[in-house]
Amino acid sequence: MKDWIIYAIGFFAQLLFSSRLLVQWVTSEKQRKVITPSLFWTLSLIASFLLFIYGYLRYDFAIMLGQSLTYYIYIRNLQLQGEWKRFPSFIRYLLLIVPLLIVIFYYNNNKIDVDLLFKNEAIPLWLLILGVFAQIIFTLRFIYQWIYAERHKESSLPMGFWVLSLIGAFLILIYAIIRQDPVLFVGHLFGMLIYSRNAYLIRRYND
Repeated sequence: MKDWIIYAIGFFAQLLFSSRLLVQWVTSEKQRKVITPSLFWTLSLIASFLLFIYGYLRYDFAIMLGQSLTYYIYIRNLQLQGEWKRFPSFIRYLLLIVPLLIVIFYYNNNKIDVDLLFKNEAIPLWLLILGVFAQIIFTLRFIYQWIYAERHKESSLPMGFWVLSLIGAFLILIYAIIRQDPVLFVGHLFGMLIYSRNAYLIRRYND
């Protein structure tokens, strides 16, 4: 596949991720507290799916891992907000099983080359470890958020979520610079501004 198509998929995914942050930020600014609109999770779900495809096309295991771990957390938050059941049944089933089917299909047809994912010459081992570690930290924010949401039986984004977001995004920025990945760099540079603002709103208005 041509590089421009691959990058187009990646940039579109990051555009959706940035859009979710804008929606969440504008909503929060209006109410002077951190709000999590359902559109935030819907855009997250679509963007995650596209970025997973981008990661596979770039033979980048770190990106694939990060999206795999958060995809179903987005769905769970839509369930907690009562929005998931508003999706047509066909769309819900499609969103639930398509990522699994893609992995199974590619694996059974020998299209997933483990050597390409883990021994990509463009990504030395130390850089792969950095990328995976950064994605794990970045992903932990949603695991933390999920546990918090389950305990409180509501979908919200607490302070810990934004702190982990800042740490993870900073590490991914380092990875993106070394990897020379404009998609990751642009997406996470913008994200850090929103993460910082949300942390400020929580400190100022939620204490």
